[in-house]
Amino acid sequence: MVTACALIAAFNEEAHVADVVRGTAPYASPVVVVDDGSTDDTAARARDAGAIVIRHEQNQGKGCAIRTGLEYVLKQDRSHVLFLDADLQHDPAEIPRLVARAEQGHGDVVIGEREFSNDAMPAARFYANVIGSAILSRFIGADVADSQSGFRLIRADLLRRVRLTGTGYEIETEMLIKLVRAGAAVERITVRRLQYEGAHSKIRPFWDTLRTCLLAVQYRYLSS
Repeated sequence: MVTACALIAAFNEEAHVADVVRGTAPYASPVVVVDDGSTDDTAARARDAGAIVIRHEQNQGKGCAIRTGLEYVLKQDRSHVLFLDADLQHDPAEIPRLVARAEQGHGDVVIGEREFSNDAMPAARFYANVIGSAILSRFIGADVADSQSGFRLIRADLLRRVRLTGTGYEIETEMLIKLVRAGAAVERITVRRLQYEGAHSKIRPFWDTLRTCLLAVQYRYLSS
């Protein structure tokens, strides 16, 4: 049986974080939000929605927020850690689908992959994900279509075995490479995305993808 706690990294997401927390709470406990130095009311709205909030006084990057949150959640007596983003790109109502796959034994890491269309999103973001996903797939020996997806359910015991060092968005790639090296099996399901048109992404398509690809080489061949 899967028992999950949730980890949400957030930066200036006052508009959506409360909805994400409330939507997640029926499926995971505790729900932990790491407020990465937001200058708006992200922390207060997450706390009012029922989350445990850990706050960085200054913005340090998504990777740092994830690592801070893992220090807390991996001390909980839970079988899995559920990751999702604070911007409501992921529908919390789909969490049971990830849980079901894990309970059926179909993966130590279950990724909720968004469907992408070049017609529905900026070309730079589309091709950045396509290229990043192809490189990641090559490194881990398994097909991944959404390398930037932050919607994941991962066995807590495997997370305790890996040492993460990423400070930015590259932590998504680092996590998968090191987990697969530790013996994790990856399962993917397609999920719908609640937002895209008009949504502002904090990812810089070219530079963040280039940085992630270069670091992927390090994570695959040089890092422990």
